[in-house]
This record gives sequence, structure tokens and C-alpha cells, in this order.
Amino acid sequence: MRERGILLTDLYELSMLEAYAAHDMAETAVFEFFVRKLPPRRGFLMAAGLAQAIEFLEALRFAPDELAWLKDSRLFSTAFVDGLANLRFTGDVDAMPEGTIFFPDEPILRVVAPLPQAQFVETRLINLLHFQTVIASRAARMVLAAPGKQLVDFGLRRAHGAEAGLLAARASYLAGFAGTATVLANREFGIPVVGTMAHSFVQAHDDEATAFERFARVHPRALTLLIDTYDTERGATIVSRLAPRLAAEGITISAVRLDSGDLGAHAHAVRVILDDAGLQGIRILASGGLDEDGLLSLCRGGAPIDGFGIGTSLTTSADAPALDCAYKIQEYAGRPRRKLSEGKATWPGRKQVHRRYHDDGTIATDIIALDDEPAIGEPLLQPAMRNGRRVAGLPDLTDARAHAAASLTHLPKPLRHLEPHHIPIQISAGIRHLATAMDRMLAPGHHP
Repeated sequence: MRERGILLTDLYELSMLEAYAAHDMAETAVFEFFVRKLPPRRGFLMAAGLAQAIEFLEALRFAPDELAWLKDSRLFSTAFVDGLANLRFTGDVDAMPEGTIFFPDEPILRVVAPLPQAQFVETRLINLLHFQTVIASRAARMVLAAPGKQLVDFGLRRAHGAEAGLLAARASYLAGFAGTATVLANREFGIPVVGTMAHSFVQAHDDEATAFERFARVHPRALTLLIDTYDTERGATIVSRLAPRLAAEGITISAVRLDSGDLGAHAHAVRVILDDAGLQGIRILASGGLDEDGLLSLCRGGAPIDGFGIGTSLTTSADAPALDCAYKIQEYAGRPRRKLSEGKATWPGRKQVHRRYHDDGTIATDIIALDDEPAIGEPLLQPAMRNGRRVAGLPDLTDARAHAAASLTHLPKPLRHLEPHHIPIQISAGIRHLATAMDRMLAPGHHP
């Protein structure tokens, strides 16, 4: 995916860099990205966006025209802007692989780099990790709500911008969707692209039968017809009459799509019409304002629907469009750092997340510990970059998708059914002791 440019950042990142440069503050810093709390009704989140984060870090540099613009802006000194020409990311990144299930306060990405580098990348890293994690987490709930069903992303037209629509297609595919209607996602990421027709195509013709037949002759493969422009059951009847004639010419109608009304009732009626005509092989797809609650209702109600197109509720994550997330400094120049802001205090130090499982393979508990504490479970943060370069064998989107599917199987049964359930998260003794020591050191009147 084409990078947007290094100036896609917050002003204060550059302001801090100029101050760091003025005072020669370039020792090693450790920053971690984490989510403070779960949105309402959510019992878990799914990590996503690491691939784009790594692409951003690898390509980190100012182009000549960007440096020229900064000079013309007079926001910063000429000497500082000249120095930015040498900015590169040379640090290390450890992260949870994309598709990993995680919970509040757990770092899903850790950056270890000279302070100016680690600081400057904050805004874009949050931007990339936050959005795809939001969408993957919502998509995962939909996958759990409709097991065995084909789910397709239809959300580009309602997404909040072009990049959001494209990355939503990626994040939903990672989480288990079968494909997307977004053509560019096929070119950029190899995601299967799926589509039917719009109601306008049918309306442009004098009758549905002519519209269906013309479309079928131009697109004979994976043919799906939209049958609810006027009357859903009448549309199904037209398909039942057209299908044998097309079949004689080697054209098979693969599916029909419903996009309005009581989808469950219409699906039952359409299934009867098609089956009575001997067309059991034609699948029924549905779309139109669906979310995980709608999917649960239709699937548990036995609606004979084989797949769903999901739009607005996916690409906007309408019920929880944002996460309370942060990218915070945890160590600088070899010393732990801690934020004590009211309601936003951080646990200090460079950390790892260890996961323990029940005998049946479901998640029992996670332990957040200092990185140098003995392993007390499966370590979730894995090497992603070393010395500014991605590590060999980093999972691609296919691998990440498989990992996401496996991760969902480790959820306890209530979470797989989208029911309330709390996974206990433990803070290690090492972190607690370090926090207590830092609290004493940071207390008013303390003199080291």
C-alpha cells in the first residue's frame, strides 16, 4: 500500500523532536501501544495493522519537497529541518502477530529506538494500529455470529475516507471474512473480490427478466442476481424460469441476493421457490444494514441464508468506532518511566504478555510482566523488526488470517457466543514492585 507521506503526523511530534535535538536527548527509549479498556459489549480485541506499521517504519524519511515545505512554513529552525534529512528508523519492534486476541493494558506493540525516532512515529503508528484493530475486532464478532457463512465486506462507500475503506477490507479479511467488494484490495492485498449488481441496473431495463438475462450473458461466471428491486418472491420466480434456459447454454446462476425487508422471511420463501424448481444449488445471499446482532438472529432463527454482505456497521464499527488506546514511553536512558495522570496511569518498564490456557485449549489468563522476568506462559510479543529492518519469516496476510482463525478457537465458549465473560489479567509482582518504587521516587518532596 502506498505510504501517505511523513508529514501525516501531529505538529507536536516535530516540536518535541526539535526540543530533543536542542538538548541532545537521543538515548534509547521504549514505547508501548496498548488499549486501556474494552468498549461496551466487547469481551476481547484482535490485533491488526502491524504490516502497515512496519511498512511505515521501513520507509521513514523526509522527501526533499517535504523538507522544503517545512522550511517555508517557518514552524521550525532551518538547522533542525536540515537535520531531518537524516531521520531513519533504526530501532527494534516486538509485537503481537496480527490476528492475536488481546485484552486491556496489554502492549500489542513495543518500539525500542533512539528517543527522537520512537517519539516521532507515535501518531502514524496509532493511526494504523488503532483503525485496523477496531475493524478486525468488529469483523471477528461477525465471524463468530455467523459460523460457516460466507461474509463479504461491502463497506467502502460508507467508510470514512479512501484509506479507511481499503484497510477495512484488509482487516475484515484477516479476521475471517471471505472477500470484499473493494477492487483495489484485490490488487494491493490479494483479497478475493466479490460483487453482484445494483438495483439501478435492474431499473434501467423495462423488466427484470431482461436485466437478469443480459447481466448473465456478460458475467456468466460466479453469477449472482439481485432479486428484490420490486418484489423479492417475484424476482425469485423469474430466476427459477430463467435458470434452465441459461443452463442449456452453459451459464449457471450461482446465487441470488436479498437486500431489503424481512430477510429471514424472504429467504425462506425464496428457498421454497428455488427448491421447487429443482434449483437447490443456487445459494441465497443477504445484505442491508446487518451487524452481529442481526447475523445472530438470522442464523439462530434458521434462515436459509448462505452468506452475508456487511457494509456500514463493519467499516465504521458503528457501535464502538474508537478505542481508548495509547502509545506511551515506558523507559528512557535505561531508567523506567511512569505516567501518573489521574485515570491514565501507566505500568512502568519494558513488558511482555504471557498467556496461559485451560486443558481444553481456551484462554485461562494473561500475565503482564517485565520483559526480563522468567516466562510464565506463552509469550505473545514476538520480534517484528531489528535494527530498522523486518525480521525474516514475518507472517503475511494469509498466515495472519490463519492465526486469527486459530485465535478465535481459543476464546472461552461465552466469548465465542458473544456473551459477557471476563478473562482475568494479572500484573506481575515485578511490575507492581517497580511501580511502588517509582511512586515513592515521584512523590512530592522526594529528593533522590
